[in-house]
Amino acid sequence: MSNDFVFYVKLGLEHVLDFAAYDHILFLTALALPFTFKRWKAVLLLATIFTIAHCTSLALSAYEVLQINSAIIEFFIPVTIALTALYNLYLVFINREQTNIYFHAISTAFFGLIHGFGFSNYFNMMMAEETEKLLPLLGFASGIEIAQVLIVLAVLLLAFVLQDLIAIKQRLFIAVLSFLIVLITIPMLIDTFPS
Repeated sequence: MSNDFVFYVKLGLEHVLDFAAYDHILFLTALALPFTFKRWKAVLLLATIFTIAHCTSLALSAYEVLQINSAIIEFFIPVTIALTALYNLYLVFINREQTNIYFHAISTAFFGLIHGFGFSNYFNMMMAEETEKLLPLLGFASGIEIAQVLIVLAVLLLAFVLQDLIAIKQRLFIAVLSFLIVLITIPMLIDTFPS
């Protein structure tokens, strides 16, 4: 594995796990909340769908096939977080224990495209001096996927501890954390609202 590839893997990892830019962590947390370790394959599949989608839009932007105004993307990223958390609350209040995996997969793919354009601003800035983009793009995407798996596993572990060991009801767990995510997202929506 070349040093350049490893460098971009680390860059992808650091970009997602940067607590100063916590939007990605919030989205993945909201995405994983309705799931437990029993359905770990489903949530990891969603994380992979998200990765494929955001890698697609990241590549489209990196190769200058499609560019979208960054101000619009910066607003729509918190919209995706809020909608995912609100969908969780909807599931809780209609008393459904499991999400519709097909609906979740389609919305995750669409939201992934939006997040990919968000990543593209950072990635394109880092790639300003590079002529070859494929290896850095693959490394960056790999780092993002590793970080996403870590976040999803952390949410599943938290769910296991709180639901199975401490006996907090799953509906309460999902409702409280989804509501907190919505509250955290509101200032992001206000700050990024296109003027």
